[in-house]
Amino acid sequence: MRRTENSSVTVIVPTLNEEKNIAEVIGELKHIGFSDILIVDGNSTDRTVAIAKKFGVDVIDQNGKGKGNALRQAFNYDGLNGDVVVMMDADGSMSPKEIPKFFDALVSDVDMVKGSRFLPSGYSEDMNLIRRIGNRFLLALVNWLWSTRYTDLCYGFAAFRRDILKKLCPHLKSTYFEIETEIFIKARKLGLKVAEVPSIEYRRKHGKSNLSTFTDGFRILKTIIEELVREP
Repeated sequence: MRRTENSSVTVIVPTLNEEKNIAEVIGELKHIGFSDILIVDGNSTDRTVAIAKKFGVDVIDQNGKGKGNALRQAFNYDGLNGDVVVMMDADGSMSPKEIPKFFDALVSDVDMVKGSRFLPSGYSEDMNLIRRIGNRFLLALVNWLWSTRYTDLCYGFAAFRRDILKKLCPHLKSTYFEIETEIFIKARKLGLKVAEVPSIEYRRKHGKSNLSTFTDGFRILKTIIEELVREP
């Protein structure tokens, strides 16, 4: 499967009070040819929705709270049109220019592609020592328990075949940032083929992250433990 036209990609971007970042993210997506963009807004109190609508992209109101809830709602959205569905953040930390290499990695036997900050030429500008240690521990635990060879775990830049996403989505339960971990564990449990490509995580352009190192780290660990006893 090779990229033939950017219109065959739907890009999902969850938002919550990202008025200072969303214009740049959407603008860059459109500049390089990705016009099928779905914003899932978590009841922002700033101008995020108004700015997104000025760009003419699809905006839906989130029916709950948390990134995981937003992504699950988007994955089930009837308006998904692309053969490939990409998820990325709204804070400017992920570059839309990387999306074509995700698409190109979806060769015939690959179901989904995840970004990795720890492959050669990938890195993070926004990971302190505590987060790095925690990520390494959780990654090693998942690789050990499910015999995977992931090089990154808690990173939400990924691309899926739409038909595979429909197979995966009914099994997803997460509400918050643990959604990425659940996706990659469930992919393994369902026998899906996952590839990785190097990715650069930039510092958030503006504003403060909604991620809590310890609270979300605990949620991720809890998800890993629950997946040990949960059916796919």
